Amino acid sequence: MLQSIITVFGGLGLFLLGMHLMTSGLRQLAGNRLRQFLQKSTQTPLAGAVSGALATAALQSSSATTVATVGFVSAGLMTFPQALGVIFGANLGTTITGWMVALLGFKLKIGLLAQPLIFAGILAQLFGKGRWKPFGLAIAGFGLLFVGIDTLTQGFSILEGKVTPDDFPGDTLFGRFQLVLIGIVITLITQSSSAGVATALAALTVGAISFPQAAALVIGMDVGTTATAALATVGGSVASRRTGFAHVVYNLLTGFLAFWLLIPLGSLAASAGASLDPQVALVGFHTVFNLIGVFAIVGFTNQFSRLIVLLIPSGETDPAERLDEALLKDPASALDAADAAVRDQATLMFQALSDQLGPVGDSTAAIPLDTFDQSIDTLRSFVNRIRTGPEDPRSHDKHLKLVHVLDHMDRLSGRLRQTDRILTIQSTEELTRLARQLAKLAGEFSASSSSRELPAEFDNLRKCFREERWRYRHNVLDLASRDQIDLENAFSRVDAVRWLHRSAYHLWRITVHLNGKTPKSGTRFEVTSKVVE
Repeated sequence: MLQSIITVFGGLGLFLLGMHLMTSGLRQLAGNRLRQFLQKSTQTPLAGAVSGALATAALQSSSATTVATVGFVSAGLMTFPQALGVIFGANLGTTITGWMVALLGFKLKIGLLAQPLIFAGILAQLFGKGRWKPFGLAIAGFGLLFVGIDTLTQGFSILEGKVTPDDFPGDTLFGRFQLVLIGIVITLITQSSSAGVATALAALTVGAISFPQAAALVIGMDVGTTATAALATVGGSVASRRTGFAHVVYNLLTGFLAFWLLIPLGSLAASAGASLDPQVALVGFHTVFNLIGVFAIVGFTNQFSRLIVLLIPSGETDPAERLDEALLKDPASALDAADAAVRDQATLMFQALSDQLGPVGDSTAAIPLDTFDQSIDTLRSFVNRIRTGPEDPRSHDKHLKLVHVLDHMDRLSGRLRQTDRILTIQSTEELTRLARQLAKLAGEFSASSSSRELPAEFDNLRKCFREERWRYRHNVLDLASRDQIDLENAFSRVDAVRWLHRSAYHLWRITVHLNGKTPKSGTRFEVTSKVVE
């Protein structure tokens, strides 16, 4: 008995390791293509469900699909109702693993043939270059998965005759409920419904459990995945919590529908008798009740999303709060969310500067400046933990630009709190005239941060300010040397015009890194009059 238990757990471990390796390889091979496919194929909830099912089947991971979806919602690239469609479809996509296990693992029994695949995959991973490395990882994982199934079946075969369906709860309402709970526990332990389904298939193959019992276990395993999703969203962003909660509610509803299908299912199994293929019937049941769940709710996606939003309202005022630790598993999704949060933070800072320098002119911005440093620190910490490299130059370039933006935002945050220089600008007519131009352009960024013309406009203004800085400094110090103004006042004015020039520089660099290269355009700003009359 002990040997059997050890063998079962060993086979389960090999299966989980194979799933992990195969999923990692497939994700690396897919790159951003599946993410782009998801983003472009979710115009309707039904299209989102189809896209989610296909992406999950291709990646062999519903969590990868969910993380990418949370990233899209956090970045504003996908609405929450669109994301719900993907989540519904992801549940359906996970059932493809059961078909693969049942047909290749239990029907064709390719475990022995899979072992050379492991060897070939490892060689490709160790010595291959480019896409051969992730391909080798996926192949090795695929082979290991079926070796795990063989080991799992071997462990259960030792129990054949010793453990029978009579040792499990019977085919009654309460018995089915107990089996559902057992299925939930198995998924909580393995953290994978696919591994749970493989275990149920192995037990069913050796006759340790009956088909109705296996079906009840599979329902529990499907519901059990919601616990993982719920735990993963604790302390996460609003988008993540909504996604996790929607996943829980949807799977509970699907599980409830499937539970009542057990009654006619038992009768059908009994009437089929020996002609029933239990492995195919089990994975077929798993697919059918998930398909029913999708069709039952996809028509009410908008109402369902409003319910979730009502239950989990958005209280976020800090852009950094939209970031979620779970997104770090997928660098591309993490970058999407970080880019949106950085843009929102930049908009707040540009608006604060506009408020301070604009016509209303107040030394205290309408937006609290004390929160900027904390938000920037949070954003920097998140961006610092994103991992990109030369294998994905587009993501790495985006990552690098965000680092540059955060550096300039940090410096700008310090300048926004230099109220003495801002007061000098507001009390000096010549400097106020310059400040109004900067405030106006900063306000335009707040209205449209993605404008492609803004980097060139800020660059032109920055160059004008640079010229005025040196002219103004010379004139002011000349007046001070002739005792026409106080020396301390002269130094304050020189610091203030330097503040304007450096602030314009930081605004320019922020817009360049957020919106790409500076396009060529004519000079919009001209400062030709003498600064000091």
